[in-house]
Amino acid sequence: MIEKLFKLKEHKTDVKTEVIAGITTFMAMAYILAVNPSILSASGMDGGAVFTATALASAIACFVMAALSNLPFVLSAGMGLNAYFAYTVCGNMGYSWQIALAAVFAEGLIFIVLTLTNVREAIFNAIPSSLKVAVSVGIGLFIAFIGMQNSKLVVNSDSTLVTIFSFKGAMEDGSMSSVGVGVVLCLIGILITGWLVIKEIKGNILIGIIATWALGIICQLVGLYKPNPDLGMYSVIPSAIISAPTSLSSTFLKMDFSLITSGQVLNFFVILFAFLFVDLFDTIGTIIGCASRAKMMDKNGKLPGIKGALFADAVGTTVGACLGTSTVTTFVESSAGISEGGRTGLTSVTSGILFLLALLFSPIFLTVPSFATAPALIVVGFMMMQQVVEINWNDVLEAIPCFITIVAMPFMYSISEGIAFGIISYAILNTIAGKSQKVTPLVYVLAVVFIFKYILI
Repeated sequence: MIEKLFKLKEHKTDVKTEVIAGITTFMAMAYILAVNPSILSASGMDGGAVFTATALASAIACFVMAALSNLPFVLSAGMGLNAYFAYTVCGNMGYSWQIALAAVFAEGLIFIVLTLTNVREAIFNAIPSSLKVAVSVGIGLFIAFIGMQNSKLVVNSDSTLVTIFSFKGAMEDGSMSSVGVGVVLCLIGILITGWLVIKEIKGNILIGIIATWALGIICQLVGLYKPNPDLGMYSVIPSAIISAPTSLSSTFLKMDFSLITSGQVLNFFVILFAFLFVDLFDTIGTIIGCASRAKMMDKNGKLPGIKGALFADAVGTTVGACLGTSTVTTFVESSAGISEGGRTGLTSVTSGILFLLALLFSPIFLTVPSFATAPALIVVGFMMMQQVVEINWNDVLEAIPCFITIVAMPFMYSISEGIAFGIISYAILNTIAGKSQKVTPLVYVLAVVFIFKYILI
């Protein structure tokens, strides 16, 4: 039955590999179940209802991904988009969260139409092959940077924007017992996971996460690690096992379309455009990066099943808005499961089931510390970085846009900005070099759209 549904032999995988991959991806991104309610509650939404909505929307999107594409990508409420929802639309702009949900709902419907009409697939296929490799490499750096930030190994700096965590400063201000220990455990976790990868032990990423978490539990039990919520360091020992999910009554179908009915369509479009732009190219970039890592794309740079994958995030976003959460998108942490060998929709189904289980066992899933998942993200970043050798660095005309794409993602903290700068530079450099025949009309259109986006918004 499972073989018939997911064609495991055809993809040279098995049930055990796919299940481990699904668990690994879920563990690497389970933080969203805690972070998303925290962010959206700043807009006035009920955090418990957001938790329930996030878990349900994620599970539904994962199941749709498996059913329509049989690809190992996992989806949930996108980071960045949730911050735009809470802090920009509801904060700076002053709109209600109900209006923001209406924009997310409209975004999902538009994406369904764009997917059914093959517009999103055309954009995916239009991106030059060299840039697709660069996107994968850039995402590798980006995801490693996220891991270092989550673990507090990299922290903010007034003079250099970012810097390494100061152990001396932590000992002086008393944060060594919480943040400092977390950083040390992250470094140990990187070594553990790296050793497991070197030894080619099956399930190395997942084992690395669990081993680092276990060390954290030991450190807390003996008093080395002291939870400090004010510093973002929480208890790593579950306070309970089972907890009943919060009702969706406060967020279900609460979209407010009054901006449209009252004639303020332009204001609604401004909100909508940002959701559309970021989600469109974040999703495409993530799929490119993960598919490249798994060598799923054909010789023409196309991905079989891409339409179903794009449809899954469109459905997830639409359903998520109805339930009461921000834009659902494909998660870059899917690369963690792919690195474990995940190649089919069974990986996404496994993660989807875990999202459902999280509704009942949230105390366990929400206790996995960021310093335990950070090593997984950093090591996966290393794995994705390996594809940099596929770029022809001797062809400067190809290499410069690739380099721009790679460095823009981590430095600008955005997959979509990396794609935008890569496409703009590719179009302009090839044109002024007399190689305009290499640039397809759609790439020129995208370059113009990106330029106007930076000028107008």
